[in-house]
This record gives sequence, structure tokens and C-alpha cells, in this order.
Amino acid sequence: MLILTRKMDEKLLIGDDITISVLEIRGNQVKIGVDAPKDVAIYREEIYHKVKEAKLKEQDKE
Repeated sequence: MLILTRKMDEKLLIGDDITISVLEIRGNQVKIGVDAPKDVAIYREEIYHKVKEAKLKEQDKE
């Protein structure tokens, strides 16, 4: 895992077409912005697991 430190208004570039921006830091929360192509799925981890679980259940029904 790559670990980086960023300050307010600084960015990370992933490949040629994904930008992660630090928008706000308040206490123990960091607000980030993600600029990526529409065909790139972006989920919070807890939502990703729910989506993955729902897809597996749907496949089991078939």
C-alpha cells in the first residue's frame, strides 16, 4: 500500500484520467473529491460490499 500525505487543496493523480482532491479537513474527517471517467465505478467501501453481496445473491437466484 502506498501511503501519502496531502494538505488542503492538494491532489493525487491516478493514471492519466483520475484525480483525487482534498477538499476539506475537519477533525478526524477528510472530504475528498474524485474526478474520473463515467465508466469508472467509485464506491465507499461499505457500499461496495453491499453492492457486491447483492450481485452475488442475484446470481444465486439464476
